Amino acid sequence: MTYKLKQIKTLTFFFSLFFVGALCSPMLLSTFSHFSLFHMAANMYVLWSFSSSIVSLLGCEQFIAVYLSAGVISTFVSYVAKMATGRFEPSLGASGAIMTVLAAVCTKMPEAKLAIIFLPMFTFTAGNALKAIIAFDTAGLALGWRLFDHAAHLGGALFGMWYVTYGHELIWKNREPLVKAWHEMRTKTTGKGGGGRSN
Repeated sequence: MTYKLKQIKTLTFFFSLFFVGALCSPMLLSTFSHFSLFHMAANMYVLWSFSSSIVSLLGCEQFIAVYLSAGVISTFVSYVAKMATGRFEPSLGASGAIMTVLAAVCTKMPEAKLAIIFLPMFTFTAGNALKAIIAFDTAGLALGWRLFDHAAHLGGALFGMWYVTYGHELIWKNREPLVKAWHEMRTKTTGKGGGGRSN
C-alpha cells in the first residue's frame, strides 16, 4: 500500500495531470520526467543538437530562463487543449521545452542545413523542418492522435518563434527594472525580519 501511495505522489508532482487541482509545480517538474530511457535519450539528443546554437543566440542565463519558461508554457497549452477536446491523458517529458529551442533556432537560422540521425544523406533547411513539424503537430492535434502531446509541441514551437522575434526585446532587454524592484522588495522584507543575529 505504501508503494502505491508513493506512486500516486510521484504522479502528482512529475506528471502533467488534470486531477492535481490547483497544484502548479507539475507544469515545471513534468518537463524533467520521461516515460522511458529511450524517451529521455531521444529528447536529450535533440536538445544537445541545438544547444550550441541557442546558447550562441541567447547566452547561458537567458537560455535557462527561456527553457524553464517553455516547459511551463507548453504544459499550460496542453492543459487548455485537453479541456477543449475532453482528452485527459497524462503527459510528461521535455519535448515541449525542446520544441521551443528548436523553433527559436529554426526561426533565426532558417537557411541552416539539418539532417535526421541515421539518415545524414538527406538534408533540408531549418525553415522547412519547422514548417513540417508544425504541420505534423497541427494535424495530430486536430485528428486526435495520441502518440505525442501535440498541443505541448505546438505551444512550445509558437513560444520559441515569438520569443526570438519579439520576446527577447520585450522581456530580456527590459529586465533591469523588474530585477531592481525584486531586489528592493527582498531588501525591505529582510529588513523587517530583523537582519539576523549579532555576535
